[in-house]
Amino acid sequence: MPSLPQHLPFQHREPPAHVIEDAVSNHDTLEAVAETLQTLLKGAEAIIPDGVLDLLHGEPVGHPMHPLLVHVPLGGWVIAAALDHLPAQSPGGNEHAADLALTLGTLGAVGTIATGWTDWSNTRGEARRTGLIHGALNEVAFLLNVGSIVARRKHRRGLGKALSGAALGLAVAGGFLGGELVYRHGLGVGRTLAHRQG
Repeated sequence: MPSLPQHLPFQHREPPAHVIEDAVSNHDTLEAVAETLQTLLKGAEAIIPDGVLDLLHGEPVGHPMHPLLVHVPLGGWVIAAALDHLPAQSPGGNEHAADLALTLGTLGAVGTIATGWTDWSNTRGEARRTGLIHGALNEVAFLLNVGSIVARRKHRRGLGKALSGAALGLAVAGGFLGGELVYRHGLGVGRTLAHRQG
């Protein structure tokens, strides 16, 4: 039986997601910023009670809290976007529901942000740089949605929809990088007690 060729054309090719991650995260400037921010976070953690850190790391439930909590803001923001653009039975009929979904999702993002940065504080290498971009994208999305809520309350719905639409786009991009953190780098897959090591 003839042997198979050792070097097929598709072998050793990086998946497109990895190529994109490498392109956006492999920069010395990001490494320097990540190092500085991580040092600041470690200093902040030193004055946070252990019980609070344990909760942020998800020790009471046995796994990281961040992947669980991320569904709250993303779900609220997606529902708000859908209601913003779905036809209503009467003019403005979806406005209250859209605003409520957006507000609940944005409030839910606070815990998601806190747990995300807590998990990120232990990362190294490319995962740390990618996590920095992931977090920054989602923080900007959070701020845009806060702006959207304010605009809606001031009856500037066009601006509010534009802000929340841009925020959702950033959140999706951040989620793409979040997938790389989990499935490529294994962030959150190991023991939740990792923050007590080293």
